[in-house]
Amino acid sequence: MTDKKQLALALDVMGTDSGPGLIVSGGIEAAREFGLACKIILVGRSDVISAELKKHRDLPGNIDIHHADGEVSMTDSPSEAVRRRDTSIAEAVRLHKLREVDAVISPGNTGAVMGTAMLNLGRLREVKRPAIASFFPTLERRPAVVLDVGANSDCKPLNLYQFGIMGSIVSSHMFGINRPRIGLMSIGEERSKGNDLILETHALLEKNQALNFIGNIEGRDILMAKADVVITDGFVGNVVLKFAESVEGFLTNSIRRQITSNIFSRFGAILMYPFLRRLRNTFDYTEVGGAPLLGINGICIICHGGSSSKAIHKALSVAREMVTHQVNEKIEAVLMAGHNGDSPVDFKMNGTVQRDTNN
Repeated sequence: MTDKKQLALALDVMGTDSGPGLIVSGGIEAAREFGLACKIILVGRSDVISAELKKHRDLPGNIDIHHADGEVSMTDSPSEAVRRRDTSIAEAVRLHKLREVDAVISPGNTGAVMGTAMLNLGRLREVKRPAIASFFPTLERRPAVVLDVGANSDCKPLNLYQFGIMGSIVSSHMFGINRPRIGLMSIGEERSKGNDLILETHALLEKNQALNFIGNIEGRDILMAKADVVITDGFVGNVVLKFAESVEGFLTNSIRRQITSNIFSRFGAILMYPFLRRLRNTFDYTEVGGAPLLGINGICIICHGGSSSKAIHKALSVAREMVTHQVNEKIEAVLMAGHNGDSPVDFKMNGTVQRDTNN
């Protein structure tokens, strides 16, 4: 489909809350920014995609269409959707499995995207369970990688331990953070706080000095930048994620009410508009774009069902960065070296892995 030297990203266009128009627009924006070094392949019904493309002028040459007959709606059962082979999600994942594309990006049914990717691509070697990672804003203007935010409602200590490794590699290579600080989400900072899962995971993380484990953190610590990587099970993580997504709307509505209360508030809002806009954008999910499904044998970015064109553009950028920085290769290299929680392993975030010969 594409020159092997050219990066290719498959963008699922169908079955979203926002409709195909915004998805296609986001793909076009990304294609223009990336240039000919990266091709954006729009996957879905060719007639629908072609109609959307005709609404744009001066289309970049690195946009392509790959037809898929079916689509998964947001109300479809993920278990049923996974069995279908004609959908845009299934077709995008198939292209990735055949290595005709380097990554898949989808704002479709989250359960269907996750299930199809895991079933068809499988896991990286030594990964026990994949995890969805989300990038949270912080006061230090560098994102905190929070995982898992929805893939696993029940976890074992080894799962959380591996989440810490995967999150650290993402934080290091995609955000340039040297020895990312790993925090374990709990109900208190004391090492004695938490349920059995947290207590056992704490001991596992603390045992390995190669990881920059800083101990337990609480939910309030995420935005305060206390940790670069925050690990938790998917149940708690998803609750935290959904709460965070509500902050932007809450701020917008609260500010609007204050502004309309009297003339002085309106005048003050004019002066503070640049600040208020930046504050709102800090919590806007479109600034992040998508959440990587880490641990699978491929790159899959799961986007919000109501993604704007800006969010899709950002998600495509995340996919490109993961491919460029070879995040999966580095995760697999570290875990294959024996970094599974049963023995200390020293590793550098540049991908070089060394066993600790003193143990």
